[in-house]
Amino acid sequence: MRTLPDVLRRALAGPLPGSAAQMRMAPRLEGVAPPRVAEADFRPAAALLLLYPLDQGWHIPLTVRGSALRHHTSQVSLPGGRLDAGESPEAAALREAEEELAIDPRGVEVIGPLTPLPIGVSRHVLHPIVAVAPRRPEFRVAEPEVERLIEMPLAALRDPAVVRSEQRPYSQPPHTMMDVPYFDVCGVRVWGATAMVLAEFVALLPDVK
Repeated sequence: MRTLPDVLRRALAGPLPGSAAQMRMAPRLEGVAPPRVAEADFRPAAALLLLYPLDQGWHIPLTVRGSALRHHTSQVSLPGGRLDAGESPEAAALREAEEELAIDPRGVEVIGPLTPLPIGVSRHVLHPIVAVAPRRPEFRVAEPEVERLIEMPLAALRDPAVVRSEQRPYSQPPHTMMDVPYFDVCGVRVWGATAMVLAEFVALLPDVK
C-alpha cells in the first residue's frame, strides 16, 4: 500500500490540476475576473503546505494572520510570505514556516510545488510548496504576526460537505458584493488564495483517505 508521501511524489511529478482546480474556490464578482497570469508588477511569494501525522491521520498547519498586518489581516492562511532577493520559493516557504510556527526545516521533506497562483488584491504571485514531516512539529506561534495555529485534518478538507459559499464585499472598486466559496473546517472559514491552493491540492488526491 502506497503511503501519502509516495502518492504526493508521483502526483507532483506529473501534470498538475492547475488553474481549473484553483478557480473552483475563487471569489466570483460579475465583470471582475481573477488574474490567470501574474502581471509585471506582481511580487513573488511562497507558502508551505505541510502534511504531518497526528491522531492516526494527516494534518495541515494553518495560521490566523495577525490583525495588524498590511494584507489579508485575520484571514486563515498557510505559513508563508514574500521571497527575499535571490531566494527560491522552496527556501522562502521553509523560512517563513520556521519564522511563523517554528517549523524546523531539517525535519521537513519538500515534495514539490503546486501551480503558482496570481493574487490580484495584493499584487503577488504565490508559489505553494508541498512538504511532509514524519512527525508533528513542535509548533510555536510567532505573535503578533500570527494570532493562532489551526491543525486541520486532511480528511476534513476532503469532505465535500465542508465546501460552502457566502456573500462578501469586494475590497476594491466597484465595492459590490461577491460570491465567495470557502472551506468550513475547524470552526473557521478558509477562503481566497488559501482555499484556491487547497482546492488544487485536494484535486491531486482523489483516492487518498
